[in-house]
Amino acid sequence: MFRNTYDSDNTVFSPQGRLHQVEYALEAVKQGSAAVGLRSKTHAILLALKRSTGELASYQQKMIRIDDHVGIAIAGLTSDARVLSNFMRQQAMASKMIFNRPVPVNRLVSTIADKAQVNTQEYGRRPYGVGFLVVGLDHTGPHLYEFSPSGTSFEYFAVSIGARSQSAKTYLEKHFESFADCTLEELIRHGLHALRETLQQDKELTPANTSIGIVGPRGAHEADSVPVEFRILEGTPIEVYLSTMQPKDVPAPAAAAAAAPATGGDEDVQMTE
Repeated sequence: MFRNTYDSDNTVFSPQGRLHQVEYALEAVKQGSAAVGLRSKTHAILLALKRSTGELASYQQKMIRIDDHVGIAIAGLTSDARVLSNFMRQQAMASKMIFNRPVPVNRLVSTIADKAQVNTQEYGRRPYGVGFLVVGLDHTGPHLYEFSPSGTSFEYFAVSIGARSQSAKTYLEKHFESFADCTLEELIRHGLHALRETLQQDKELTPANTSIGIVGPRGAHEADSVPVEFRILEGTPIEVYLSTMQPKDVPAPAAAAAAAPATGGDEDVQMTE
């Protein structure tokens, strides 16, 4: 990356009004494996792509349970995520001990955003190199937030972060209007389709490299003993959801009908300079 005289300190603005160290931290998030979040009227879910350093290594942890009603998916530096997730757990525990209630989701996200903002303003600190997708359920319903190292947070209907996340965002933008009325199974299927868009051409989603986090009522494929609180699905329980995915080379019925009149022949179009 091009180096200039304004990128050695996160407290010095460039003449263009930019903090280069903060922008570099945002680039670290883009280097992490992808994570996708969606929410409906009843559920909020996370889906994450796990990476492995080699054939003999286990897959990295991509989701962390914060409280009974809150969970996160990470993209970026796992070590930074561990520190911030421990801080979030402390805030959730303090809320129960002092106020005897679960911490509101928006307050929890605002707290870590304030903590991250300090590192963009004080000399001798570096911004956190990790981004979060936070899902939670409180008295106002399910919520989905994105937290970034710049100290900002936003609530979304659907969002993705990490490597090649723009491809997932394109899918989410096409279908987000139907998410509100989706069942849990339909919401997970949309999330898996979006997560698949971030894969390389020769890769596929498997129970080994996929994690699903759910907050909300039990789904049709979950046992009655499964708690309604935030839970993480990995391994065998994911197979039933992966089996419902449509093949990637088969377009959706609506898309196929719209594309049919546009096909005028079998020959490729040659572009001339």
